[in-house]
Amino acid sequence: MPFAIAGQARIRTNTPAENAYNAMDIAGRDISLRQLRLSTGKRINNAADDVAGYITSRSLTARNGALNACKLTVGDAFNVCHVAMDSLESINGLMILIKDATAQAASGALGTDEKVALAKASYRLAQQIQTIADSTVFGGRQLLDTVFTANFIIGYDAKNTLLSLTVDMREENTEFDINTGGLMNVNAVPSESTVMPGLGKPVNNEFCAIPGLNLEDLYLVAMDDLGIFHEDRIGTTMTSLANAIQNINKTATYLGGISNRLTSQEELLKNQITNYNAAISRVEDADVAKEQLHLIKSQFLQQTSIISLAQANQNPNAFMKLFN
Repeated sequence: MPFAIAGQARIRTNTPAENAYNAMDIAGRDISLRQLRLSTGKRINNAADDVAGYITSRSLTARNGALNACKLTVGDAFNVCHVAMDSLESINGLMILIKDATAQAASGALGTDEKVALAKASYRLAQQIQTIADSTVFGGRQLLDTVFTANFIIGYDAKNTLLSLTVDMREENTEFDINTGGLMNVNAVPSESTVMPGLGKPVNNEFCAIPGLNLEDLYLVAMDDLGIFHEDRIGTTMTSLANAIQNINKTATYLGGISNRLTSQEELLKNQITNYNAAISRVEDADVAKEQLHLIKSQFLQQTSIISLAQANQNPNAFMKLFN
């Protein structure tokens, strides 16, 4: 704190000049600080500017970066769900066509030739189901092969414990709510000459977790043996196809539920990132109007200090007249 000291007759110690110089130096440093803040737009440019604020802003920035990474991961999980749901929707449509053909074959008005033709056409649809299952891939992994499962990091708490969401397409997943077991066992028929592991050949002679439903049997329907299209078996075939369609839909709803949760999480992350950005801005960014106000004040003080310094340096000259 400077003090106004008189005694200008003591010319060896020009205290007023020193006070003016010190004030000019303080104003100059403040001008440099305000110009730095205005040029960078940041109130905190280094740890010395605000020790507590520096720690807070850097901590918020680090968490915000992790939340942005989580948002990307949520996008990956979205993609997995959407790819799988789209395939299941296509499979469901083909299964409905097969069921419609089976219902048509149950009509007594159709002859054997018509029933065989319907069975062969349905078999081609079953082959397309297998193709869809084989080509449903994400990240180099089959999604409908009864073994796909993956954890997606969608956030973390204050203790940095990871918060994850699991997309579980395994056959044993009880969330499918299927009485006959897990779905994702979309074993259809060989897609032309290609048989994918776990998909091409039906396991335990079942399709979509329906025991006894083997879509390859459609190919076996012939003039001398209608097989699953025989009037004694076609009712069971219809029931099995209906149950298979139901299982496919239940699996799609499982993915739909995960997709809804991901939508909510994505919105949460977006809002959190925005709020953290606002918090970082409040702590770290400069108030341009306030900084400009301080800059003008310091510039004025600098100019008055220079004038005072010049005047204080003139004081000893008055005593030189005593020697004259």
